[in-house]
Amino acid sequence: MMIIKEQRIGVCGSGAMGNGIAQVAAAAGHQVIVYDNNTAALEKAKKNLEAGINKLTEKNKLSLEEAKHLLERVQYTAELSTLSPCALIIEAIIENLEIKQHLFRELEQLCTDTCLLASNTSSLSITSIAGVCKNSSRVLGLHFFNPAPLMPLVEIIPGVATHPEYIEMCKQLMESWGKTPVICKDTPGFIVNRIARPYYGEALKIFEEGIADAPTIDWAMKELGGFKMGPFELMDLIGHDINYTVTETVWKQFYFDPRYKPSITQKRLVEANFLGRKSGQGFYQYASDSVSPAPKKDVHLGEQIFLRIVCMLINEAYDALYLKVAEKRDIETAMTKGVNYPKGLFQWAQEIGPEKVLLQLEELRAWYTEERYKPSVLLKKTVLKVN
Repeated sequence: MMIIKEQRIGVCGSGAMGNGIAQVAAAAGHQVIVYDNNTAALEKAKKNLEAGINKLTEKNKLSLEEAKHLLERVQYTAELSTLSPCALIIEAIIENLEIKQHLFRELEQLCTDTCLLASNTSSLSITSIAGVCKNSSRVLGLHFFNPAPLMPLVEIIPGVATHPEYIEMCKQLMESWGKTPVICKDTPGFIVNRIARPYYGEALKIFEEGIADAPTIDWAMKELGGFKMGPFELMDLIGHDINYTVTETVWKQFYFDPRYKPSITQKRLVEANFLGRKSGQGFYQYASDSVSPAPKKDVHLGEQIFLRIVCMLINEAYDALYLKVAEKRDIETAMTKGVNYPKGLFQWAQEIGPEKVLLQLEELRAWYTEERYKPSVLLKKTVLKVN
């Protein structure tokens, strides 16, 4: 097995994610080359890395000597050919399939035959990206979560042609970087972005129906569900342009499955450039003098909201397991480590009771006559205790 542990790492894209991945690799002792064709973006990334490392030294999480060596290990370049000696190149550019494919064609031509090529895509097909390469066996997904230096989860996604040896190699490498890797099938949204869709989608549907406003739904999920952020706060933090695009991508790749249908409400926010925190307005206002409306702290209403959303999440987890997207252990790990859910969804199912989860879904399906509430076959088998 080829050893990457002490070799050079390349990162394509100097945005927050690419720069974060570079920091993680450099902290693990690698020489890192960050490529971007935008020199202004490179300068900004370099300053951001320095600022981030300086904060770590101020908090005594890094010594001055360690910080100095870490920064020395990261090189920024606008020349793609500089990546040629790398043992692993991780792409973290715009979520556009054609642009990624073009980059991978170029990378394959300049890098060595043993260099692994990885994409940090959150929702695009690894097999489609790899399909443009002559040797697609060395292409796979390494999906980090933002901010990469802090979030422990990395989804490892083999394409159809990825060699099994490279999957295990990357698993060991991620563990050496202090990350928690999970392995998942190359399906839309992988584990986290597939299973988490109802956290946003069902909350938006409840909002659009006028059952509760955003502060009340957020209150219910935080106070009664134990989530660190409510769905509307989280969408505002992620950015509606990003969150909506991921939802739309997953929906289209699943041949317009109604479970993943995007929200017109969120689409309108994107069109208005009300993107959330980064634009100063989303579901909430972020000006210094803004006052958020108070939630309606009705426990009965809150429990209804929580049960409806969490049952949809549980159903997605059961379906992902049924369709062999990932192992049960990896699904639980992904949702607790990748999006900080307070509990694994199978654990939650046992606490609520699979029978109650199934009943909630069947009642919603009967009331709305929508297939988005169709219970997973595995959930029904679990309740009926059949193989």
